[in-house]
This record gives sequence, structure tokens and C-alpha cells, in this order.
Amino acid sequence: MPLPTLLEGRLALPAIAAPMFIISRPELVIAQCKAGIVGAFPSLNARPSGVLEDWLTLLRRELSEADAPFAVNLIVHKTNSRLREDLALCVKYQVPIVITSLGANPEVNEAVHAYGGLVFHDVINDEFAHKAIARGADGLVAVAAGAGGHAGTLSPFALMQEIRAWFSGPLALSGAIANGRSIAAARALGADLAYIGSAFIATEEANAAPAYKQMIVECAARDIVYSNLFTGIHGNYLIPSIAAAGLDPAALGDATPTQMEWGQILGGNKAWRDIWGAGQGIGAVTQIQPVARLVARLQAEYKAALAALGAG
Repeated sequence: MPLPTLLEGRLALPAIAAPMFIISRPELVIAQCKAGIVGAFPSLNARPSGVLEDWLTLLRRELSEADAPFAVNLIVHKTNSRLREDLALCVKYQVPIVITSLGANPEVNEAVHAYGGLVFHDVINDEFAHKAIARGADGLVAVAAGAGGHAGTLSPFALMQEIRAWFSGPLALSGAIANGRSIAAARALGADLAYIGSAFIATEEANAAPAYKQMIVECAARDIVYSNLFTGIHGNYLIPSIAAAGLDPAALGDATPTQMEWGQILGGNKAWRDIWGAGQGIGAVTQIQPVARLVARLQAEYKAALAALGAG
């Protein structure tokens, strides 16, 4: 499908870098945008709340029309007490793309549309996809099984075919995408954009502990466990980090969504702060490197995959 005008001609690779808890800060986002992909960060990573305006000022100063646009992720869940404040700053600085999570909110969509911005909403199934578009989202992020963070459980084949049966707008696919061949596969499934997170944890610009970056390099899909214990919502986490915290990865208990309080979870004071998320695609990550080098590798692999398909 054609890309939105905002993205047309500004991407070196059809990809959005996923906004990651703690990891995604301006240094990483700027590097991603300058490398030619959409860089993104969660607004709640900017703490305390006044820091968000500093970050947006920096991004507006450092990035130009020659770079890919950036995105801010807003948690729309009712427990996010900062939503109104953060949305107001997105409007003030005319954030090009807003990615909403955990609730499709028409007021948020209308506020972003008023200045010409785009709203993508992340979804884990077709029901949520319908709700998001009905409430005014421009595009969707289909979060399939194997994605880092709060991943869904559906195969990308199932999720993409159900959404594309009725939705022809902008669509990104998330789930274990960490090389160029996977980006080509996402496009073949009908996605306009690949949504890539965990591969960027092992970059020099990422705000991750050195041990976290090294664990991404050393681990593979077998080292991931799916649990809702840590936030009340199911997500994928690195088994070695769970074991290091003194827990048995094979005997994790359950939490409930009512235990989720975003101000506390994202405040960095939880007992789980050193339990690290990652997607199942990390087996493709073999070294810690600058963002520019990673994107160049992905681009070369993507072009090679398209050429091989064309030859076939």
C-alpha cells in the first residue's frame, strides 16, 4: 500500500523503531531518524514530566525534513495520569506520529489530527483493530506473537490476513523482526512497515545497561519466556534476567491487569526493574553496534531478499 505523505520519500527502509521502556531516549531516536527509519520513544520515559518538553525541543532542533520523522508513544490507559499533559506537549510541538497503546481514545486522535499528525494504534487482534479505526486512528501496529514487550499471541499470518481483509490503510507489523529478510516477509504479508524493537537494544545509542545489551547478543528465542507477572499484561522477557533476580522462570506466578499502575511501573522503582524484555527475533543480533550500522545491514539484507524473490 502507498505510504502516508508524511513518510513518502523520507525512509531509507520501511521501518519504525518500536518505542521501548527505558531504552528509547532522544540519542537513540535521533540516530534512528538520521539513519532513515522512524524513531520512537514512550512519553513516560521522560521523567519527571517536565523532561518531555526538553526532549521534544531537542528532537525538533536536531532533526530536519531530510531525516525520517519521529514518533511519541502515549499510553492511553486510565491509570496514566500524565496523558493530558503529554498530549498537550505533542500538540504544542506537532509531533509527526503518535503511537497509542492500551486504549483507543478519540480525543487523542482528534488532537493529533488537528495539526496534521498521524496516529498509529497498536493492537494484538482484529477486534481491537476494528475499535481503533472506528475511533479515529489513521494506522495500526499489528503486534504478533514473538514481539518484545507486551506481545500478542497470534501468528503474524493470521493477524495480518484478518486485518488486511478489511483495512487498506497504513499498517506496521511487529513480532521477531530483526533482519532484512523478515522486513521483506512483513511486506509480503501486507504490511507497509516493519516495527522493530529488540535489535535496537544492542546498539551503542540505546539507554540499556551493558549487561542487557550483551544478553541480547548472547540469547536467542529459546531464552524468552511469556509472562504477565511483571506488569499485569503478558509480555516476553529474557530468562537469564529473571533467574538473576532470584525467580524460577519455569514457575512464574500470574498477575492481573488491575495491578497495573503505569506511574509506578515506569518509575523505575519496581522490584522488576532488572528483568529485561526482548522479542523472539534476538537470535539475529550478534553484536553491539551503532544504529547507523545496524540500519545499513538491515537495508542491505532487505534489498537482497527482494532481489532473490524477484529472481525466483
